[in-house]
Amino acid sequence: MNQRPIIGRFAPSPTGALHLGSVCSALASYCHIKSLGGRWLVRIEDVDFERCKPEYAASILNDLKNLGLHADGETVFQSKRIKIYDEYLNSLSSLTYHCTCSRKDLSTLSIPAIGFYDVNIKDLNLAPIYPRLCLHKNLTDNKIRLCLPNVLTTFFDGIQGVIWDNPAKSLGDVIIKRQNGMINYILACTIDDSLQGITHLMRGLDIMPMTVAQLFIAKACQLPTPDYFYHLPLLVNDDGQKLSKQNLATPIDTTTPDKVSDLLFTALTLLRQNPPKDLQKESPNTILMWAIHHWHNKPLQGATLGVV
Repeated sequence: MNQRPIIGRFAPSPTGALHLGSVCSALASYCHIKSLGGRWLVRIEDVDFERCKPEYAASILNDLKNLGLHADGETVFQSKRIKIYDEYLNSLSSLTYHCTCSRKDLSTLSIPAIGFYDVNIKDLNLAPIYPRLCLHKNLTDNKIRLCLPNVLTTFFDGIQGVIWDNPAKSLGDVIIKRQNGMINYILACTIDDSLQGITHLMRGLDIMPMTVAQLFIAKACQLPTPDYFYHLPLLVNDDGQKLSKQNLATPIDTTTPDKVSDLLFTALTLLRQNPPKDLQKESPNTILMWAIHHWHNKPLQGATLGVV
């Protein structure tokens, strides 16, 4: 049996500038995959045309360049791949249905989600389950929902351990295409990870609830799935809020090598790689070489939070 080429990726959404949490995710995925001798790809997940901006994408790519995190191939933009997603969406037609329900309609009808994770943080709160009001209606030209299976599923996470989940009870019938034509994250992400041959998927812990849905969608589309999953601890501020663009996390500054070195050193510290203090004075390239050579997931295992 031939082993697949080792490929990882960083896939930011250009809804704002990179912040320290983004840097940690990018750096972790880069160092991990390079430590294995693999290729690292960058994908811009810009299917949300209401919030994603070209200027943010340009800023993200410039910051990655300044950080020394260079992709091994051309950057993929999801906004240019809508036809591909629609083709796979058609292949899922037996598992989907159209829905006209608004958030207001569902405000008192939705069913609480059942979480299967031993992670007690508010950032992983699951959305209420859709009560399938439109399942047997003959509707067209509305948002499209995917029926996820009511079956207990498991996967092994290289950082969080063995994860059990039932997608029907934790996610329900997820929207995969909105009425305005917008493809949702889980469908586009699943298809691209498969088509790009991603074998080692490292991303934030807040995405972990989507993993069983990703496994199911890939199987339904007859596509391969990543061989390994790793969900990184979330960075939070002193108030317990996750660092994110929505929470107005401070954008990073990569305008000088000294600032880049500080950023890389700080990120490695938050990622529990224990960089020596003298390393902070070195060039960004030297810091990256040290990080790749010394990278290890073990200090992160079981961790769910990191405080900035």
